[in-house]
Amino acid sequence: MSNRAFGTSGWNLQYHNPIKLMRALLKDWMLLWGVFLLASPLHAEVIRLATTTSTDNSGLFRKLLPHYEAASGDQVQVIAVGTGKALKLGEDGNVDVVLVHAPSAEVEFVESGFGINRRSVMYNDFVLVGPPTDPAGVRGMRQASEALSRIAENRTVFVSRGDDSGTHKKERSLWELAAVKPDAFWYREAGQGMGTVLLMSSELQGYTLTDRGTWLAFEPKLQLEVLVEGDPLLFNPYGIIAVNPDLHRGVNYLGAMRLIAWITSVEGQELIREFTLGGRPLFIPTAISE
Repeated sequence: MSNRAFGTSGWNLQYHNPIKLMRALLKDWMLLWGVFLLASPLHAEVIRLATTTSTDNSGLFRKLLPHYEAASGDQVQVIAVGTGKALKLGEDGNVDVVLVHAPSAEVEFVESGFGINRRSVMYNDFVLVGPPTDPAGVRGMRQASEALSRIAENRTVFVSRGDDSGTHKKERSLWELAAVKPDAFWYREAGQGMGTVLLMSSELQGYTLTDRGTWLAFEPKLQLEVLVEGDPLLFNPYGIIAVNPDLHRGVNYLGAMRLIAWITSVEGQELIREFTLGGRPLFIPTAISE
């Protein structure tokens, strides 16, 4: 199924049944009308949102969702896992909407027919953090792949998410760019969320790759510093996608589209913009231009 915008492609003569016609119309126009539907108690339902541990660990949803739930009457159940697992939950119809940060995997998810109406939400960046002593000597390097190569050469501890998350996908791409196959002697795969991995890295005085939002949320608890940042390859965009209701009859498509409409609305985007720690933004909204 194509990822249609607000065109009339769904308005065709195959919908002789008025119920089917209404469903088709709603699919094409839900984003436009979603904000207006928020106020209607007739649409108050449970919405299952699969998202990344990075967005959850940052505290973003504790900021956003009370506003949405108060406006809509809906209840949003957040399932925080790695991006790969979040997309799998969507593929299997076990959630209604996914918010993740792996653009190529998101595009594949939509092109394979599992998701529709993908929208950009926000971005931040990845940073390489490590102990203040910086035993591998990577501080200030501008290319993340070269920094990883130096960590490998020095055989200093690196803690990986190891969970097929968006962060793990990015990390793997950087190791490939560096032409390095990590060695089990110094490379630790945690299979855990970002917050846990940061705590492990601090305890082991090792390096890790993290999104900036989770880093800022956990920084006071850690004996780590940002050592490498600013590489264009560390750009970290987030997208939100409704699960395709044509594949899974039990999916709450209308609820998913109400949530997407709100998160990409002026109100949702402003709340993302205002979400800061110590005056520093955790995410930059992208659905609405300044």
